[in-house]
This record gives sequence, structure tokens and C-alpha cells, in this order.
Amino acid sequence: MSDIENLKIPSDILPRDGRFGNGPTLIRQSQLDALAHSKLMGTSHRQAPVKDLVKDCQQRLAALFGMPTDYEVVLGNGGATTFWALATCSLVERRAAHGVFGEFGNKFAQETQGAPFLEDSRLTKAEMGDSTLPELSDDVDVYAWPHQETSTGAIAPVTRIGTPDQLVLVDATSIAGSVPVDLSQTDAYYFSLQKALGSDGGLWFAFLSPRAIARAEKLSSQPSSGRWIPSILNLTTAVNNSRKNQTLNTPAIATLELLHSQLVWIEEELGGLAGAEKRVRESSDAIHAWAYSRDFASSFVTNPEKRSPVVSTIDLADTIDVAILLQVLRQNGIVDINPYRSLGRNQLRIGTFPSTDPADTKALLASLDYVAERLLGK
Repeated sequence: MSDIENLKIPSDILPRDGRFGNGPTLIRQSQLDALAHSKLMGTSHRQAPVKDLVKDCQQRLAALFGMPTDYEVVLGNGGATTFWALATCSLVERRAAHGVFGEFGNKFAQETQGAPFLEDSRLTKAEMGDSTLPELSDDVDVYAWPHQETSTGAIAPVTRIGTPDQLVLVDATSIAGSVPVDLSQTDAYYFSLQKALGSDGGLWFAFLSPRAIARAEKLSSQPSSGRWIPSILNLTTAVNNSRKNQTLNTPAIATLELLHSQLVWIEEELGGLAGAEKRVRESSDAIHAWAYSRDFASSFVTNPEKRSPVVSTIDLADTIDVAILLQVLRQNGIVDINPYRSLGRNQLRIGTFPSTDPADTKALLASLDYVAERLLGK
């Protein structure tokens, strides 16, 4: 191996915690310590202690996000990928319109496009690094797009479009828990927990409007709709179980425990979503300022208003071999800042979710400088 590949970054500039992944993300040590003392692991999810944990998570989420009083916090087995299939079966009546500007928005569009009981979806696409909302259309009953595209670090507004009988579904998997949002602008604001909410995989959560719940009830009660909805993809089943503070099948209890301790921390230590946003923007602003001041780096999302506060994508000049850079960083304890695989760019993708200390982000940038200078022969 060359001297560069064996490079040791001075310990005094290294981050204390070198995890900057985009999912699963950094889980704080205090969360793991609390989990280690859990008395719920290995106990029945149909009994009061676990159901009380679910209820407390539901109530804390509702309070943290300022949920409208007629909305409901619903959860189910699986993650956001499962929710795409669930929404395809239980929320899209005839045709969906999607805003597509990255891998994850496209994956939901593929679900509705491939459903044999739905008409062809309408897709509005933007270039990678940009974002778009779906185009308005009279012949759709669902509009869907990501609040944030995890693959590119681009964000789109959370705003109600269309007519009252058209549902708005927003995928918030990567950003929920990082920024304030007006839930009344959506009918389903849904997410997994292994991102900003500092937990593990295994569950999806959604804030659902009365209109979304009514649509699901309509589709599940109409055999003439021509679709069979498996129980695990039946939103009405999930709603009914969530009202009992449970899931259809055994939930990931460790995931719930980690979520609970993260919700308490965001509320009590950060001061809620406004405090979480201030913290993540300190990190992301530092990253983009760093890129702007370096001749070998640039922000992939060129419009500052469309840049995510928790996923920063930074293009590197061809003079920087990103594979070697990532290898050196990993050997020095800095991990998971690889670009999204299908983009094929000489790029870094840095996660700065609420659990990430901004001081560690700034140490990461110092470490990047240290390695880049040697890669460039300076």
C-alpha cells in the first residue's frame, strides 16, 4: 500500500464520533445505555408495558410535530418501503402523480406504476440535485413526493396542492425529526426511524389526516375495486391496531425504545424541532461553506434553498480519488460518507442528523482537508 493509503490523521483533529451515515445513522450512546436497561425486551407486545411505550411514542410525536387534533399517529411493521406498497394498495384509488428527483421518489413511483389495479402514474421529473413537485392533473387522486431525497440531498416544499379530493403523501423518512413542518399540508407524512429519529429499522410511522383514513376505509371495504389488499398492506388494519397502541405483527421493541429516548432528548435537550433544525443547520452550513472555499469541492445541490439540512452532497474534483479518500477516512474511524451508489459521481454524501455533534462535523472537515492536501501533493 502507498503512504497515502496508510495515512494516519492526527488524533487531535479527528471527530470524537466518526459516524456520518445517511441511514442507519448515528445512535447516541445514552440511547444504547437506556436500551441495555430495558425491561421490555423479550416481553409480550400485547401487554400494557409495551403498549404503553407505543402510546407514549405516539403522543410525543404528536406533540413534537404539532399534529392537528383530527389527525392520527399510525404505525406498522416494516419501513417506508413497506409504506409505499401500503399506500399503493390502500390510498391510491385510480392514479397517482409523483414528483421524482432521486432514487427513493422513483421507487415509490415504480410501485404505483406496476400495480395492475391502477392506471399509469403521472411522473414529473427533475434532474438529480434539483427537486420538483408533481404537475397538477384532474385525473389523479394522489400526489406524492419526498420532503427530502436521501440519494441527492435535495429537498422539496411540504405544501398542499390539488383539490380537496386529491390526497397529498409526503415521504419524510430522512428528515422527519430535524425540521418543523405543517402537517395540515399533507394527508400522510410518513417515515422510517433509522434516520433523524435516531433509531433502528423495522417500523414505519405516519401522521394521517381524516381524509387519508377515509380513503383507506373506502378502498378496503369495496370488493368491486378489483384489488386484494393483504393485511400487512391494509392501512385500515394499521389504523385500527394503532388506536390500540400496537401493530398487526410483533413490533421491533428495541426500535421503539430507541425512538422513545430520542424523542425525549429532542424535546428536553434540543428544545423541540426548532432546536433540532438549528443544530443540523450548524453542521450542514459548515459543510457547504467549506466546499465553497475549496477549489477541489463544490455543492452538488446548487440552489441553497433546495439543500437538505441533514444530507450534504459534495462533488469532488477528478484530482481527488474518492475511493482512496474514503478508504483512508474509514481506516481512521470516519465512516459511511460514500456517494449514493447509482449516481456514479466523485462525491461525498455526509449525514448530519440531530444526533451528530456539530463539533464532530467541523472535525470531519479538518480531516478531509488533511487527507485532500496529501492526495493533491500539497
